[in-house]
Amino acid sequence: MRSVRIPRAAGAAGAALLLVPLTPGAALAAPGGAPAPTAEHTEVSRWPGGYQAQITITNPGTEPLEDWSLEFALPEGAEVHQMWNAELEDSGGGYTAAPPHWGAAVPPGGSYTFGYNGRYDGDGPTDPVSCTLDGAPCKDGDDGAEEPEYRQVGYFTQWGAEDKGFHPRSLEETGQADRLTHVIYAFANIDGEGCFATDEEGEGEAYWDYGRPYPARESVDGTADDPEQPLRGTFNQLRELKEANPGLKVSIALGGWSWSTNFSDAALPENREEAVASCVDMFLRGNLPELNGAGGEGAAAGLFDGIDLDWEWPATPGEPGNVVRPEDKENFTALVGEFRHQMDALGEETGQEYLLTSFMPANTGAIDAGYEVPALMEDLDFINVQGYDLTGAWNPATGHQANVRVAEGDPAQAPRSYETVVREWVDRGAEPEDIVMGMPFYGRGWQGVEPGPDGDGLWQAADGAAPGPRDPGYNDFNVLKGMAASEGFTVHRDEHAGTAWIYDGDQWWNYDDATAIAQKAAWAREYGLSGAMAWSLDGDTAQGELTAALHGELNGRG
Repeated sequence: MRSVRIPRAAGAAGAALLLVPLTPGAALAAPGGAPAPTAEHTEVSRWPGGYQAQITITNPGTEPLEDWSLEFALPEGAEVHQMWNAELEDSGGGYTAAPPHWGAAVPPGGSYTFGYNGRYDGDGPTDPVSCTLDGAPCKDGDDGAEEPEYRQVGYFTQWGAEDKGFHPRSLEETGQADRLTHVIYAFANIDGEGCFATDEEGEGEAYWDYGRPYPARESVDGTADDPEQPLRGTFNQLRELKEANPGLKVSIALGGWSWSTNFSDAALPENREEAVASCVDMFLRGNLPELNGAGGEGAAAGLFDGIDLDWEWPATPGEPGNVVRPEDKENFTALVGEFRHQMDALGEETGQEYLLTSFMPANTGAIDAGYEVPALMEDLDFINVQGYDLTGAWNPATGHQANVRVAEGDPAQAPRSYETVVREWVDRGAEPEDIVMGMPFYGRGWQGVEPGPDGDGLWQAADGAAPGPRDPGYNDFNVLKGMAASEGFTVHRDEHAGTAWIYDGDQWWNYDDATAIAQKAAWAREYGLSGAMAWSLDGDTAQGELTAALHGELNGRG
């Protein structure tokens, strides 16, 4: 395993803190190869209830640094009272310092210092807990802020933008972006020749990926795309999202349920080197095919931080029509190794470490048929384990689709739960810290359900799938929440199983509300997993309440 639990960084300490900005997707260099500017915060004196500090911006480049903007936040109890030699804007949650009206260009090879008097109710350090210089995070390795201890991963669906109007800007408006450590864009297509982009129906959505010009009202930064710029669409919005949320990692997912058709061909010995090279070139080097007047060499350079392999499933039939071979198990191990090799080689060129992850099944048969677990863990940074679809309307009776523990009275011959699924992976060679547990932001439903002996419809026979807007028996949480509040439905809960359901005497929906998501996240933390994953972010409410519940249990605990 290449990486384990994300370490919690130590808090800032000492009187001075060197703040070095790291531009997302780029080396520590300004245009022309010059080193990037730095900012240093120093407390120079303190008295009861107050202190004085100065901030020095140093420009090691060859051009003057003009119209700079320094954004920073102070630790709890500290605030700026009066600033000199810079204009100050107080946003309530942080500060922005800019050149004074008479100007303050930082000369090449020179520096500029401004300062402030601050109020402070405390006796600890006053160094900023976060800082950016011209939009790039100020870094001393951890930017002075505490790093998240647990991974908080969310899948952003390709069709969410077109079908639901859920854009990367939505992640800002819901507050989700501020609570996530990783966003995975689903999906890109792959065949025996490698990754490809197309607008052919059922094969690709290149126009929405990087061709559609976003209007200002849907854009992360509030600026409309230029119809002539080489990177547009959701890809460009994800780039803007990263710029607005330094530290957020964005990966591209390959395959998925519908586009795993030819993954087996890509993994063949005669194909895999070129197939992997095409994916690395397209997404990590950013050389997108020219379509819809967009793309081209380097168009998406620096956008994606990694690749997520979503082959559903090696050596096991997934969607009808998938190519399946007995040797898929060994070929998947070799394919992962080839991705790791080529991504590491690229990292030596760029100085960046690229993430390699994989979405993994909850089905024991699929695990044993398709995965050499110990070997895979050597090359993968972490795995996202499916923690949902444990049952659904394909079964004749109602049941829990994402329960933490086996529920009392579960009539299944081999009942499943988070505990049983994780145990299967650990028994086969994965460490708990290898695992990010999948959690559903949607529910599974049946109709024609009788109340049963307890009157709640649990474990009862059904006439089939309840109606859903996209697929029968499937509904996003934001829809189910409204149903739960409507007349006729009653909310039921199993605290031990860590799940909930609603029932109106006919329709029966198993789902996770904020309470159940918090229970799941708490279990993941207590079990020693490295985090939680959400499928999918567009299923959350406008307030991002499920993401907030997940974050509250993992990284928001005081």
